[in-house]
Amino acid sequence: MKICSPEQAGIKSSDVKRFYEFLDECNLSTHSVIMARGDSIFSECYYSPFNSDFLHRMYSVSKSFVSVAVGFCIQDGLVSPDDRMEKFFPEYTECEWAFEHTSTVRDLLMMESDMAGVNWFRQKPADRASVYFKTSASKKPGTLFDYDSSGSYMLGVIVEKLTGKPFLKYLQEKVLDDIGFSKGAYCIKAPGGYSFSDSGVMCTARDLLLFARFVMNGGTWEGKRYLNEEYLRRATDMKISNNDYGFIDHGSFGYGYLIWGAPGGCYAMLGMGNQIALCDPKHDFIFIINSDNQGNSHGYEEILTALYTCIISNLTEDGSALHDNAAECDALALYLKEKKLFCLKGSRSSHFSDKINRVVFVPDKNPMGIKWFRLEFDGDEGVLFYENEQGKKSFRFGFGHNVFMKFPQVGYSDLVANTFAEGNTYDAAFSADWPEERKLRIRVQIIDKYFGNLAIVFGFKDEKEVSVRMSKTAEDFLSEYSGVMNASADAP
Repeated sequence: MKICSPEQAGIKSSDVKRFYEFLDECNLSTHSVIMARGDSIFSECYYSPFNSDFLHRMYSVSKSFVSVAVGFCIQDGLVSPDDRMEKFFPEYTECEWAFEHTSTVRDLLMMESDMAGVNWFRQKPADRASVYFKTSASKKPGTLFDYDSSGSYMLGVIVEKLTGKPFLKYLQEKVLDDIGFSKGAYCIKAPGGYSFSDSGVMCTARDLLLFARFVMNGGTWEGKRYLNEEYLRRATDMKISNNDYGFIDHGSFGYGYLIWGAPGGCYAMLGMGNQIALCDPKHDFIFIINSDNQGNSHGYEEILTALYTCIISNLTEDGSALHDNAAECDALALYLKEKKLFCLKGSRSSHFSDKINRVVFVPDKNPMGIKWFRLEFDGDEGVLFYENEQGKKSFRFGFGHNVFMKFPQVGYSDLVANTFAEGNTYDAAFSADWPEERKLRIRVQIIDKYFGNLAIVFGFKDEKEVSVRMSKTAEDFLSEYSGVMNASADAP
């Protein structure tokens, strides 16, 4: 795609700068942003250590890739939207609840299946697909919207059964290779061997932009038709009602085929932690953001408020360019030049730190299984030492900056989700601050194939007693770091 200035795309550089400032003011953990109009990118920013080559986990944006893969299978005559899913899974006919599952391919695409979702993580299955048929149906298919991530996974399995290849590989052969999608993009697997298709696509921010542009083109690229327009029209028509209460929020503008409605006639592909590809056909505008704001229930609203207020409402209606404003363009470039991943921004020091520096604390029995811990402070950094069921561990954190290193817990999933991976560790960012004189706060951001947030707060009553709360938001890990413990200084 081409590169142009915001003014050439019909928006002021100052409005674009205001958008980024809004994200920063909300303390959002942003990884990358791209804004494009037509075939031209007018803003692209990566927050270090993220860069343009980073294969980012797309989480539930992956479902929209599944939708397009299903569209190609329909076009190839491999499946009909009216086919019942049981047709493709004869191996599970003996499962306890298999007879209840009568949803069609169309029902699964519209999130109107007979299920309201299956939490398979706790079950640790050897074959994730079997879990679906071992779970009772909860409603009549084709009647009520319920976000059923497992149904999207089953659609991915159907595509792979029909094509004999990973669904993303099928898409690459059908269209993605031709439009410049990364050759190294892939999808994490689920237990049983099929792709983790409802959550596991790994690709770059630009890849997501190209995919969104293909969808908004109605299935064409540079004049060549790849996928029939009728399927993508239905996929983005938002005819499914998903707003029971009538409240207005990011998830209340209807649903298509694994694609969400959005205000102003837009539609969006949404993923956990605020991965967003928003398409605005009226303005021929596409917005891409990758983030990890897990734990922030207002993340989508904050991002979309900034997007509609600062960007979409200020785009020229007809796409006409504005007069160049070199000063504003330079100010935007300077603002974005050295963007870094969010870190805690409170006080970098406390007089109280001297009183607890290097003191060993021994907690009561606690959910984390921590036996002892101590904090050491050295200028603008510190180290937390502790021992848990895996043994002695430590990590360094920065005041006013992130320290990048491996998170010390070993064995979390790697290329196969929900599966112990011997010796595997995740890249992470560690920062800290003192929100109160006797309260130390540490923020851990997991930034690997899997994303997650961990908050650790030490509330000191005095130099001898402390309560510690650990709060995690992550899909299937960090469970060892969740709970509250009380600890006392070890006697000298």
